[in-house]
Amino acid sequence: MSRIGRMPIPVPKGTKVELRDGRFVAEGPKGRVEQPVFAGYPVEVKDDGSIEVTRPGDSGPQRSLHGLLRALLANAVQGASAGFTKQLDIVGVGYRAEVKGNQVQFALGYSHPVLYDIPEGIKIEIDTKANRVTVTGADRQKVGQVAAEIRGLRRPDPYKGKGIKYTGEVLRRKVGKAGGK
Repeated sequence: MSRIGRMPIPVPKGTKVELRDGRFVAEGPKGRVEQPVFAGYPVEVKDDGSIEVTRPGDSGPQRSLHGLLRALLANAVQGASAGFTKQLDIVGVGYRAEVKGNQVQFALGYSHPVLYDIPEGIKIEIDTKANRVTVTGADRQKVGQVAAEIRGLRRPDPYKGKGIKYTGEVLRRKVGKAGGK
């Protein structure tokens, strides 16, 4: 069996999980996450508060889908109980952001402000002193997608490093022109 797929998923206290109509639903203090279950892969919610996924056969695609389904369900449980967070740094003179209602307004060196609509289920906080954007939510995929879209508004420059980058991201810097003879 798959090493990832055969591991049971522990359900923390305060989180409710159930299976309905081929969908796995996890509800907790951070929100509600729904995940479709692959056909033919039985998901069992045990009495001891854990979830087990089994697979129908032993072929390569079935093994890979087994591990994928277990990882997706584990992410749903973790998102409903603890949530997910991504942080981005805004680097550059005059570059800043602020939340205005259901939008984030960025000043990124363009001739106009850039507006980004905050999707439902996502919370964005901005630390103006550190120029840091924090994206939080219960759905791991949605949090990552929103962070990638915000980073795409002004990708980091390879020469000076200006732009929006993930916190802790190491940029590969290019050498500028070598002046001289």
